[in-house]
Amino acid sequence: MADVIIRPATRRDVTDLVAFVDMAGEGLPSHFWAELAEPGQGPFEVGRNRALRDEGAFAWRNAWIAEHDGAVAGSLVCYRIEDQVDLSDLETMSRFARDLTLLEAEAPGHWYVNVLATYPEYRGQGVASALLTHADKLGRDAGSKGMAIIVASENEPAVRLYDKTGYREQSRRPLIAYPGFSRGGDWVLLTKPHS
Repeated sequence: MADVIIRPATRRDVTDLVAFVDMAGEGLPSHFWAELAEPGQGPFEVGRNRALRDEGAFAWRNAWIAEHDGAVAGSLVCYRIEDQVDLSDLETMSRFARDLTLLEAEAPGHWYVNVLATYPEYRGQGVASALLTHADKLGRDAGSKGMAIIVASENEPAVRLYDKTGYREQSRRPLIAYPGFSRGGDWVLLTKPHS
């Protein structure tokens, strides 16, 4: 798609960002946000507040927005996985977060694509591929070892995209069903060298 513009996210993008995070996480973020909600607060509000932070993996500063004809079409959240991942708080994490954290820890020093999502009307038009290419450039510029992403094994369109762009399976952990999630299979850690 020749007319895709990729730009850094701003605070004004957080509403779209929350939607993309939940799409990419297949509803798991909403599940987490619901657990964190205070009385009278909904999951979306929790997600929005988290995206508005200046620090943290899921913060607007780690996000990029793809636009098509001036409209938001997709998003990317990425960052470098530490060389020494701190696993000291594993016992306090939910089982869902623990398994994903353990997979992420298997790719130290890699540039991690935490979120890659597009609105349905832009799928199949090259937006996700453009975002992946941008993530690869960011990772190379940051001096990372390579790229990493975690995907649900039964998410066939995503698995095909990552395979086509050079990602290969490194590890997997059983996917534990959570409310609202209908897939089975595994969470799969995919990695690739920089292109």
